[in-house]
Amino acid sequence: MTSPLPEPAASDLEAAFIEAADGNDDPPPLVRGSINRLIAWVFPAGLVIAMISAIPGVLVPFQLALMDPENKEFNLALVLSVSGAGSLIAGPIAGQISDRTRSRFGRRAPWIVVGSLVVALALVGMAFAGSVWGITIAWFFVQVAMAFVQGPFSAILPDRVPLHRRGVFAAASGIALMTGAVIGSIVAAALTDDYVVGYMVFAALAIVVLLLFVTFNPDHSSRDIHIDKLGWMDFVRTFWVNPIKHPDFFWAFTARLVLFTGYNMVIGYQFYVLSDYIGVERPQDFIPLFGVIGLIGIILGTVVSGPLSDRFGRRKPFVFGASIAMAVALFVPWIWPTIVGWGIMFAILALGFGMYVAVDTALMSQVLPSAKSFGKDLGVINIAASLPATIGPVASGIVIAIFGYVGLFPVAIVLSLLGAFAIWPIKSVR
Repeated sequence: MTSPLPEPAASDLEAAFIEAADGNDDPPPLVRGSINRLIAWVFPAGLVIAMISAIPGVLVPFQLALMDPENKEFNLALVLSVSGAGSLIAGPIAGQISDRTRSRFGRRAPWIVVGSLVVALALVGMAFAGSVWGITIAWFFVQVAMAFVQGPFSAILPDRVPLHRRGVFAAASGIALMTGAVIGSIVAAALTDDYVVGYMVFAALAIVVLLLFVTFNPDHSSRDIHIDKLGWMDFVRTFWVNPIKHPDFFWAFTARLVLFTGYNMVIGYQFYVLSDYIGVERPQDFIPLFGVIGLIGIILGTVVSGPLSDRFGRRKPFVFGASIAMAVALFVPWIWPTIVGWGIMFAILALGFGMYVAVDTALMSQVLPSAKSFGKDLGVINIAASLPATIGPVASGIVIAIFGYVGLFPVAIVLSLLGAFAIWPIKSVR
């Protein structure tokens, strides 16, 4: 009588998953706890990550204004452009490095820990920086270190979450990021009079919350994984995924890029659209209200669409519908340029954007080519979300110079529709 074959060790399952799986495969079981517990922990971790992203909207400009009030606009542009370029480049590199990390704590945890420590130290540097260049260098390190936190953190979705729970996971993560940005702005605004304390508070949150996340949500050991030799061309290809070999990835990237560009073209110029196109005398009196409306809409869209996409086992109809809703929203102020029309647009746009972010994140996780490169490929995908924040305002400036503010809306509508129809060629996700 033959004895039963022994169950494979968890580390063997992890190594086999990394070697053979893609984004449409379920990962091995968690080391400890349930998916529900992981989702619960993702919320505070995502909240803190988003809170830190709110710093350049409040503390940095306040500090620069105290230092050199006459050149504050130029100095802020310098700080944000240098750090933005660093973050854009660091994202895929951080993913590539974490993909190839061997440790008993897994591929992602060491970099989340190291990244959070560097973020905290750099924030302390921000607090005591005595020059514009000191602030520029310190914030550059904050942004690069955040890439080493966010890249591995975003890879937790395909690394650990089964397909039938990814919508809920993405919804929880999306709500945390949206809520954290608002809470971060409130906390930063409350601490502007003593910005040194403000930076210290954010530094402490980064260390404590992210270390607790890693401690209570351990990953499988990656000491036994096979790592291909990394040559110079492999390093160059960090920023590239072959669209012919992986067409689903290409279409998902393109859809996000064009839709986010259209979104940023309009929202990035909100102040000037309200004052110069709609004719509002004091836009600053209305923008906080629209911020609250937007947050409520995004949360509602995220809460509803993420779980429903899990229940029906479909992503594409939700992403398509959200893109169409955003296009419809942009029609309202185009044909009805009033403060009420803008408010209606903002509500519908936020609802559609919330639906989009939740389900699109889950969809993106399923078009990743290989578990060997989840981190790197997610870093590339994140370029499709971050690059529009740079190119959107530039495109807006060109459109406004040629057609005036009224030209923003048809261009953004076309981009939203292109983002919707770019989803349908994807074959590996329903």
